[in-house]
Amino acid sequence: MFKGILIEKDDAGYRATLSDIDEAQLPEGDVTVNVQYSTLNYKDGLAITGKGPVVRKFPLVPGIDLVGTVESSSHEGIAAGDAVVLNGWGVGEGHWGGLAQKAKLKGEWLVPLPSAFTPKQAMAIGTAGYTAMLCVLALERHGVTPDKGEILVTGANGGVGSVAVALLAKLGYTVVASTGRPQEADYLKSLGAAEIIDRAQFSAAGRPLAKERWAGAVDTVGSHTLANVCASTRYRGVVTACGLAQGMDFPATVAPFILRGVTLAGVDSVMCPRVDRLEAWARLARDLDVSKLDLITHEIALSDAIPAAAELLEGKIRGRVVVDVNR
Repeated sequence: MFKGILIEKDDAGYRATLSDIDEAQLPEGDVTVNVQYSTLNYKDGLAITGKGPVVRKFPLVPGIDLVGTVESSSHEGIAAGDAVVLNGWGVGEGHWGGLAQKAKLKGEWLVPLPSAFTPKQAMAIGTAGYTAMLCVLALERHGVTPDKGEILVTGANGGVGSVAVALLAKLGYTVVASTGRPQEADYLKSLGAAEIIDRAQFSAAGRPLAKERWAGAVDTVGSHTLANVCASTRYRGVVTACGLAQGMDFPATVAPFILRGVTLAGVDSVMCPRVDRLEAWARLARDLDVSKLDLITHEIALSDAIPAAAELLEGKIRGRVVVDVNR
C-alpha cells in the first residue's frame, strides 16, 4: 500500500481524496518509480477540483510531474536506483501521475535527473520551468537575441512566468513582467524583471495593431491578452504561446502577422520529443540561477495538495508548488 491523491467519479459525484492505494492498482508500465516529489500545476488544479475536463479515465492519480528513484525496470537503459524526472506525456490526465508515493510508467517518458539539481530543485522547475525553457529556446531559434529589445512575460507571477523571467534575465534580456498582482513587484524584480506592468492593459479587446514595443514575448494567458501582445509586437518579433489562464480563444486579426511579419510560436510541453526535453533540461542546468528557485518555490505535504489546488486556480499562489509526497 502507498499514499496518493485519488480522483474518482461515480454516482456519488466527482471527488479527490488522500487515499491508501494498493500497489496492484498501478497501471501498466515497464518502470516502477519510488516518487520523492511532485508539483502542483494549473492543469493539476483543474484535475483535482474538477473545474476542467482534464481527467480522461477514473480512478486516476493526478500530477503531471514527478522525480524519484527507479525501484524496478524492464526498459533498456533504465536500471533500479536511477534518478529520473517525468514531465507530461498525458500523465495525470490519462495515466496515473506523480501525486502519490509510487508510479508505474513507460521508460520512454523518463529523462535522467540532471546532476546540477537535487530532486526538490528539479520539481521546483517542473513542467512550468521546462516549458519556460522551451519558450526561451523558441525565441532563440527565431533569432530573438538580447540586443533586439524588450521581452514581455505575461502571467509573470505563475510558475511558467516566474521561471521565464529568471531565465531571460540571466541570459541578458530586458524583461517586462505583466501581472494582476502589483503587490508582487518586488518578487518579480528579484527574479530579474526590469519593469512591472498591469495585466489590465492586455486583458480586454484591443485594436488589430497597437504601438510596436516587444521584440518577443512569453505568453501563458491566451485569449485577449495573447491577441494584444501580438498586436504590440515589433516588426518580425516572436511571441511564444504556452498557456490559457485567461481562455482558450484567440480573438485576433491577421494584421500583426501579415503587416509586421510577427511569428506566433506554439509551445507544447506534453508531447514534446525526447531530444528537445533533454536539450531543455541541459539548458536549465546551464542557464537557470538555482538560487532563484527558493524565491519561486514553496513546499507542501501531500496532505495539503487538495486545498492548495483550489487556491492555485483562484490565483492565490505565486511561483511553484513542490509537493513532498512522503509527508
